[in-house]
Amino acid sequence: MADLVAAVVVSNHPNTSGTSPLPPASCSIDESYKYVFLPVCYSLTFLFSLILNSVVLLGGGRRWNTSLIYMVNLATTDLMYGLSLPFLVASYVMKDSWVFGDFMCRLVRFLFYFNLYCSIFFLTCISVHRYLGICHPMRTITLESKRVVKGTCALVWVVVFILTCPIFRFAQTGYYMNCWDDAIDKEFADYVPYGIVLHLLGFFVPFIIIGWCYSQVVRTIFQSLRSPPSSIESGDDGPGYSNYIRRRRKSIKTIVTITLMFALCFLPFHVTRTLFLLLRRGQIGGCNAMKAVSICYKVTRPLASCNAWLNALLYFLIGDKGAPCSVVNGSCFVYCIWLFFLPFLNGKYRHRHLLVGGVISVMQTD
Repeated sequence: MADLVAAVVVSNHPNTSGTSPLPPASCSIDESYKYVFLPVCYSLTFLFSLILNSVVLLGGGRRWNTSLIYMVNLATTDLMYGLSLPFLVASYVMKDSWVFGDFMCRLVRFLFYFNLYCSIFFLTCISVHRYLGICHPMRTITLESKRVVKGTCALVWVVVFILTCPIFRFAQTGYYMNCWDDAIDKEFADYVPYGIVLHLLGFFVPFIIIGWCYSQVVRTIFQSLRSPPSSIESGDDGPGYSNYIRRRRKSIKTIVTITLMFALCFLPFHVTRTLFLLLRRGQIGGCNAMKAVSICYKVTRPLASCNAWLNALLYFLIGDKGAPCSVVNGSCFVYCIWLFFLPFLNGKYRHRHLLVGGVISVMQTD
């Protein structure tokens, strides 16, 4: 990957990204593994993203609510990113050679970060939405309207575009026809301040907001479990109280799932990328530090890309009322995947699977 090779010398592909800040003999890192690891990871991400996000966007018979509006926006930006991955896969298969031109290099790099921070911002909106609905249900009832949510989503698209549009300037093809992820050496000093600000505003601030919302929601829910509303307090053993407890626990599950997925996908990537920018800019830490950062960065980058399909998976697992199928019964999710592959089956197998699909469809209506 061209973003780290500029700072170190790759043993099997020397100086593929321009001049190296370190002497060629001082630090040799074998990165041949990435030509297998990254294409496999990105190919799987492309496949899962295409299937899951298409199901989210094309699912019919659903009732639109505020949560569904956020998830549809998530699926749209994730699908856009997934469609750009074949270009990166081809580049890594050809050993970092970029044959699609300078504009496509800038566009693909832009789509990666645009999707990344749109996902982060929409996940932040979902957490804030849950916080307001649980902690301040009456005072913020006007903010729960579909019009407000649509306006919020439009604002997210605009803000993230402004935040990431400088990538069009910095990302470009290098002298050796590769596609730089950050900036060429002579512009790297200008890129580092922008990269740090991008990390702060695009990840660390939303991470703090999500963490704060999560803690407040958990505190409020535990308080409500100890002292339930008077309308159901008299029937502690009745169905009303059981439904109340179940709804509260589902809210906790939703926030915990969002937070864990957020941390798993984005925290390692932004920590290692921030360290890379600081190490390369200051040329500190030595060869061992650069080796560790190189390996961690290569591993966490596909992990961050996984959000392109994990968001859609979250949409199914939560089982929101607006979902095209309730995933309390997991057969609906399997059925949606089956529908995607149905056109590729031949006549004999298609007839057999239509019978299976009919049984699953009946199960969903029972």
